[in-house]
Parts: sequence; structure tokens; C-alpha cells
Amino acid sequence: MTTPSDSVIHLLPSELANKIAAGEVVERPASVVKELLDNAIDSGADSIKVLIQQSGRSMIQVTDNGCGMSKEDLVMCFRRHATSKISSAEDLYNIHTLGFRGEAMASVASVAQVNIKTRRIQDESGWEHEVRGGQEKEPVPAATQAGTSVTVRNLFFNVPARRAFLKTDATELRHIIIAVQQAALAHPEIAFEFSDEKEIIYRLPSGSLADRIAGIYGKSYRASLLPVEESTSLFTLRGYLIDPKMAKKNRGEQFLFVNGRPFMHRHLNYIIQNVYSSWIGKEMYPFYALYYELEPGKIDVNVHPSKLEIKFEDERSVAAFTRSIITRSLNERFNVPDASFDETGERPPRQPFTFPEGFGGGSGSSLPGNRGGSWPDRFGTDSDRRTFGNKGFNGNEMMEKLYPSGISEQLGGTAGFGQAEGEQAASRSAQPAEKVYDKHRGYWQLHDQYIISQTRSGMFIIDQYAAHTRIIFERATNSAEAGLPGTQQLLFPQIIDFSASDFALLKDVLPTLRKIGFNIQLMSGNSAQVLGVPAELTKIDEKPIIESILQDFQNMGNTSGLDPKEKLLFAYATKAAIPRGRKLNFPEMEALIDQLFACSNPFFDPVNRPTTVFIPLDDIHKRFR
Repeated sequence: MTTPSDSVIHLLPSELANKIAAGEVVERPASVVKELLDNAIDSGADSIKVLIQQSGRSMIQVTDNGCGMSKEDLVMCFRRHATSKISSAEDLYNIHTLGFRGEAMASVASVAQVNIKTRRIQDESGWEHEVRGGQEKEPVPAATQAGTSVTVRNLFFNVPARRAFLKTDATELRHIIIAVQQAALAHPEIAFEFSDEKEIIYRLPSGSLADRIAGIYGKSYRASLLPVEESTSLFTLRGYLIDPKMAKKNRGEQFLFVNGRPFMHRHLNYIIQNVYSSWIGKEMYPFYALYYELEPGKIDVNVHPSKLEIKFEDERSVAAFTRSIITRSLNERFNVPDASFDETGERPPRQPFTFPEGFGGGSGSSLPGNRGGSWPDRFGTDSDRRTFGNKGFNGNEMMEKLYPSGISEQLGGTAGFGQAEGEQAASRSAQPAEKVYDKHRGYWQLHDQYIISQTRSGMFIIDQYAAHTRIIFERATNSAEAGLPGTQQLLFPQIIDFSASDFALLKDVLPTLRKIGFNIQLMSGNSAQVLGVPAELTKIDEKPIIESILQDFQNMGNTSGLDPKEKLLFAYATKAAIPRGRKLNFPEMEALIDQLFACSNPFFDPVNRPTTVFIPLDDIHKRFR
């Protein structure tokens, strides 16, 4: 016989169950914004305002002019699985609304302090209701406008562990911006206003989809949009692509919608990226906003708590249709005739180049025959690379060991690499007349990418781009730490319009950019004025280089092994460094090598990729035996 003490299964208290459900629905402040926007859109509103404080940590407020709620519905909306959207199992296959699970408000209220004011159009007065961590108060009458205003304060105040896992304010703000962008692009017929405690980020009047895209991303997008519209008996695809020249290095401007609902679909994104690959560089990503319209019964939107993932009944037909329309739209833009494809509809893959058998080198070598490993491998393992500079490295001593005696005396007075041509000439003319470049210290440039340098016991092969990246990185690090940047003022200051997400990132990293020589002043809206740039940069267009630095910084994630400040300095160094493919003269090659060996860690760039490869003379001899 079973006694009560033998039972180990019990029902969870509703408060605890709601907190667990909140873990599925409320991941971060942007999750709350999305859920509140879904409800506002479903209410029939044609105007929605979003206000946040401290990137949503302190406060999120969404106000709409929709249908509003009665007192009874106001109380019921906080009950778990309470919804007005579905009544039977059949309704799950005929979803026309965004929020339908009935979990959003209950989940949010379990981990925050929620206040709702609402009034139906036909009512003379409205109601106000407060819920704090799942604990409700009685609704009270309130004078309020028609519609609903939801205020969420102190998110995760009762779940400190969840609050501790939130990212920086700039990161959380970017996620909120994406949520607002998705809602605004899905419904251009609705006016949106989005602001934080300091300024208005978006003010988007109702209008056409092209107007909405231009309002979010700027007028330059409007002129580069490629319209897409095609219908079959099963579904319709419409929307806009972007001219390939507008592609960026970071993701985040790729939007898919089905029946007004934003969704994610890896295969469709892959198809679109694959079609664009003929027009854009590797790891470049185009903007697109594509809208699928089909019978609700042909899709399943109930496959993920966040309602972002869906399944099509006929995935293959949707994929083939998408590929065909995107390909045709781009080809028509550039007057490209149809190319031949194989029977699968794919272009034949390129075959990678391989060396003839017996010609390949060993691991860690960038040239055949380097069986002894690269020079840095002989100094230590991967774990030693970033701390190499802390082991007493002395560049002058290394040069003495590498090159014949007497050569190091010629290092003084070398023209600084990266100087303007006139400055180099002046520097050279100031050198003693007896100084000549000794041919025994030979430098040769290979394919305008690598510098070959003869040493006592072999030769170095130096990647000129990676080497200069290391030089610029250490120089920028020293400038940032010393607070003494070298800045060249622009003759004509340039005003740059950023996207809202890029502008939020710019504000976050601006103190560091100023320390390395950028003179940037923030303006109203999402604009900034560039008054000066670091002295390292010459003959550059300020707008693309600043945007590219922000994109590269954002794309690094946590895989680079650098802290946020180092990531930004590395992103800058990759843009300021001389590119592969630039021909260098002898003084430039000499200056580059001298400056490289003056670095604390000359053998690797900031993310541990080798700048140099050493090939011993013995390994070369073996190739001829």
C-alpha cells in the first residue's frame, strides 16, 4: 500500500511554473519588446510607441491605440494559457495572429513589475492593473486614452542569476532595435515610434514598404532596392532585395516574413546567400525583406516558444520557388542571360587547387618542404603565442642573430613605413650620404603579398598584411593607453548617417575610437560628424572604413580571444594595414620588417595567425638531394 510519504511527484506552484515558462519566452529585454509588440499589432492598432530605459533593464513601455481590454480581460490576460486567439485544436492550423499561446504576459509578470492601463473605445473610462513578480493587485479605474499601455520595470528583479547573464547595454539595445525593425518591416501600414530616455531612435510614419525600409536604413537603400513579386497557385512572394554593392560584412539585415509574421529559416537564407554569391564577396551579406503569403494551414507556426521558427508543408517547392525568383531578379537587374545549371539546379562546385603528389609541406608550414615547422612553432606552443612578448623578447638581439654582422647598424634613420611618399623622400634625403642599402640583407616581394628576407641560417617569409596589422595594433594599443593619439584633421568634415544598431554600437565604442585618433562628434538622430581620423589612415573614405570597423568588431563574437577593447583595436588595425597586393619598394619593406621586430609579439597577429614563416637552409638543401 502506498502512503503519502512514498509520493515524489507533485504539482509545481503556479508562481514557480510561470518562472520556468519565462525562461522559454523571456530571454532578454528584446523578448519582452517582441511579445508586447505582437499583442499591440494583434489589437488592431495603427500607431505604436516603444519607450525604453537602460536598454530595457529598468523599463520597457509599449503603447498602442488598439481595441483595448475590459476589466475582466485585463485580469485574464495574466493567466497562463489564457488567449483570445484560439479555441480548439483546429485553430492551431489556421493562425492569423502573432501572439496566441497565452504565455507572454504571465511569463513577463512573473519576472518583472508590470503595470497595464487600458480602455476600450466604447468605454468612458479605463482600468489599471499591477502585477509584481506574479503577485497581483486588484484592478482600479483609471483615466487613460483608448488602447493599451504596458509598462515593464526591473526585468529579472527576482531572478538575479538571469539578470547577471544580460550583456552590455549596447548589445541589449541592438537586440531591441532588431525586434522593432522586424515589427516595423512586417507592418508598414502601422506608424512606429521608438525612443530611449535620451532621444528618438525611430519615428516611422505609415506608408509603403519602400518608404519603411528607407526610414530604417536611410535614403541610400531606397535607391538600391530591387523589387520582387511573383505568385503561383500555392503562394505569393513579394518584397525587396538590395543591390549587391550594398552588401555588408555582418548579418542582421536579412528579414523573412510569412503572413505578416517574422520567421527564421536557415535553408531559405542559405539559398538567397548562395544566389548572391556570384555578385558579392565571401562573407558578405545583403539586405532583403521577403514576404511569403499562403494559406495558414500550409505552415506550422507552433514549433518554438518564441514563434520565430516555422515549418512549410512543402519545403522543397518553397525553396525552389525562392531560388528561381531571386536568381531572375538579380539577373534582370544586370541584364545577365540565363546560365546553364546541372540537373539539380546547382552550379558545378569549384575544385580546390592541390599541389602535385609529394610536393606538399608539413603541418605549420606555408611552403613545401618545411618539415621542421614554422619559426614560431620552435619558440613555443599555441598557448604561448599571446604571451610571447612577456618572455623578455628583444627585437635588436633577434636581428643580430638572424642577419650577418654589421647589418643592424644600418637600422637607424630608416624611413617610417606608412609615411606619405614626400615624407619618405625627405627622410631619405636627411640620412648620411654614406648610407646604402646592403644587398646582403636582401628583401624580395613575392606576388605583391609576401616579403622574402634572407637570414644567417635560412629565410623568412613575411605576410605584409598580417605584419602591418600587428604593428598598427600595438601602436593603437599604446596610443589608447597613453591617451596621446595622433589625429589628422579633415579639411572638410564628413557627416555620416548610420543605421540605428550601428549608431548604438558607435556610441558604445566611441571613447576608445577617440583614444586612437578618431575625432567624431555625435549629432541628432543616427548621424555623426567626422572631424579627424588617425594619422595612420591616408587616402581613405571615412564612411566605409568606420562602418567596416564597427561591422568587424560586431562579427568577432567571443572566438577571437580578445577583450572588447582589443577587438575594436584589431578591427581598426585590419583596416589601417597595407593590403595584400600592394607593391612595396625596398625602403618600405625594410621599414616594415624593422617595425615588426620592434613589436612585443612580432611572430603573430592579434588573433594568433602567423605573420612570419621561417624556412631553415637545411630544409632547402634537402629539396635538392
